Amino acid sequence: MSARSKARRRALDILFEADVRGAHVSEILAARKVRADPPVSEYTEGLVVGVVENWREINDRIGHHAQGWTLDRMPPVDRNILRIAVFELGWRPDVPGRVVIDEAVELAKSLSTDRSPSFVNGLLGGLFDAAGTAARPDGATSSETGTQVETGAGTGAATSSSVAGSGASSAPVPTSAADPAL
Repeated sequence: MSARSKARRRALDILFEADVRGAHVSEILAARKVRADPPVSEYTEGLVVGVVENWREINDRIGHHAQGWTLDRMPPVDRNILRIAVFELGWRPDVPGRVVIDEAVELAKSLSTDRSPSFVNGLLGGLFDAAGTAARPDGATSSETGTQVETGAGTGAATSSSVAGSGASSAPVPTSAADPAL
């Protein structure tokens, strides 16, 4: 597993723990940094902080493409995988969009329901397609050059039939879907 894959997994652990415990992300992040087992890398911290700083926009983008699903109905692991991936797609120009999607799908395969990988893939594919992924002459795409992913109607939007069961907690990280105190 690559260093960034491990960092994504640790970021997911932090966001997921805050989500299911109803705790502040900053408390969980600080505790993980002190415990340092496993160590919290700079990339992990950047993902967590980036998700929190862009919380509303990220949740809006997920909500727009999750046809038939609200964030509260999604399994907590899925919604936090999606938050990390949407952050990387929109705010991390150093990571190719297809790599972000592949990594998110792999996390869903190993940590969530049998139907979650296709849900995650469909939702993120819709976001990626909506961003206008036409290749530029230098081979980069809009999400690879820092252009933020827009929330236009994509053809790859995930639907409620994509995920088995709700498994969601009533309160997303940490106080509401709208405002996670960091």
